[in-house]
Amino acid sequence: MRRVPDKVAGAAKASRRQAVGEVRARLLEGGGAEAAAKQHERGKGTARERLAMLFDPGSFTELGLFVQHRGTEFGLAGRELAADGVVTGFGTVDGRLCYAFSQDFTVKGGTLGEMHAKKITNVQELALRAGAPIVGINDSGGARIEEGIDALDGFAAIFRRNTLASGVVPQISVILGPCAGGAVYSPALTDFVFMVEGTSHMFITGPEVIKTVLGEEITFEALGGASVHSGRSGVAHFQAGSEAECFAQIRRLLGYLPANNLEDPPARATSEGAGSDLAGVVPEDPNRPYDVRQVIRGLADAGDFLEVQERWATNVVVGFARLHGNSVGFVANQPKVLAGTLDINASDKIARFVRTCDCFNVPLVTLVDTPGYLPGRDQEHGGIIRHGAKVLFAYAEATVPKVSLVLRKAYGGAYIAMCAKGLGADLAAAWPTAEIAVMGPEGACNIVFRREIAAAPDQAAARAGKVAEYRERFASPILAAGRGYVDDVLDPPATRAWLIAALRSLAGKREERPRKKHGNLPV
Repeated sequence: MRRVPDKVAGAAKASRRQAVGEVRARLLEGGGAEAAAKQHERGKGTARERLAMLFDPGSFTELGLFVQHRGTEFGLAGRELAADGVVTGFGTVDGRLCYAFSQDFTVKGGTLGEMHAKKITNVQELALRAGAPIVGINDSGGARIEEGIDALDGFAAIFRRNTLASGVVPQISVILGPCAGGAVYSPALTDFVFMVEGTSHMFITGPEVIKTVLGEEITFEALGGASVHSGRSGVAHFQAGSEAECFAQIRRLLGYLPANNLEDPPARATSEGAGSDLAGVVPEDPNRPYDVRQVIRGLADAGDFLEVQERWATNVVVGFARLHGNSVGFVANQPKVLAGTLDINASDKIARFVRTCDCFNVPLVTLVDTPGYLPGRDQEHGGIIRHGAKVLFAYAEATVPKVSLVLRKAYGGAYIAMCAKGLGADLAAAWPTAEIAVMGPEGACNIVFRREIAAAPDQAAARAGKVAEYRERFASPILAAGRGYVDDVLDPPATRAWLIAALRSLAGKREERPRKKHGNLPV
């Protein structure tokens, strides 16, 4: 065999390196400068610009840059699609490993085909094996029609891996353009969904189909924009005004979560105290409203609180904060909206958040001020019984440390649902303003003392006297403490220190449960 001269071999290698470099450079351009400019005109970033906002500078490592589709129909044969329309890889967020994919709308509208889907499932599997969060950036025209059923199978493979990773690693979906049809179900299977005003759209059937079938005219924004899904449907957990703000929110959220279900959330060394003084925040008049977020910020380190689903089911408040540097999840009734009653949407919101915290070892602090469930035919016909049961199931199922604090009203079944000790709270306390009873004093007196009040010369005065008597004798937190249903009655300024001590005592909590495949959540 003739030996190839060294000069010839060296030239061949140099030529190959040059060719690879040229292909790499071309693929890194995505759909090209003109397509990128159109993205910018719409207020949208490119796939790689978005990843640069997510990851620490210089930390992103791309995987699968050279992957290409295998389609041959409708003009796809021999047509190069840069990175097959999706950028995948890993990097760090605040120094912690994170995987991501970012659909590239500049390349055939970011449509999903066979190899596009395989790139996504590859990083899903890597994130699961590495025990690291995954962030999916969605900006796509949906299934790639030219690839037919291969595209549908790709969606199915993604959904299955979403489900396998659920409760194992945090999964975050970012909607930064269209996300339509079957594509919406991957985000719906993840832990948190982020949307941006004006550019994010999610819907199963688009405006054209609605016009054809129902004869109704509707815009993309009105059908499935960020305000719709963050304020009405509850699909989105966070809404941002820009992509930069959105990625700042994501980075902040990841700081409260562990990398996976086998780790604890990251702690921060802190000497910071509470955000504000709690004295007088809760009015002594049980009928006066107030903003429970003032209480949360008064308890949290430096008053810092990341609210989740801020615009949906606003009669309850859920979100993340820190107590003495440690991540906690707050669940609270909001007295200034529907008096803090529990309804269908509030029940779903609480149950989902409680289960999310339980998945990722985030202790729960529940602040109680509720007169009960929202009454009415719409609630009953809408299944408040079924939805309310989700809250009971979620709290009873959760094994993370659970601490409850009754601020004011805690009546009837809603008292139980807001993590009473009997439902599984490890520790519970109350403020002197707390009223813990089967029902409110006014309603109870109308039943228990009905005859006495009717026979009194001054019925209004008699009713007021009986209400005061009932409140003192049967609704006092001292009575609940005497029965062991609360562990202490606290002055508000002492609450933060008590919570910190309580959660510290529960840091090593272990709880055995009956062996089973899984529970049957009342969905």
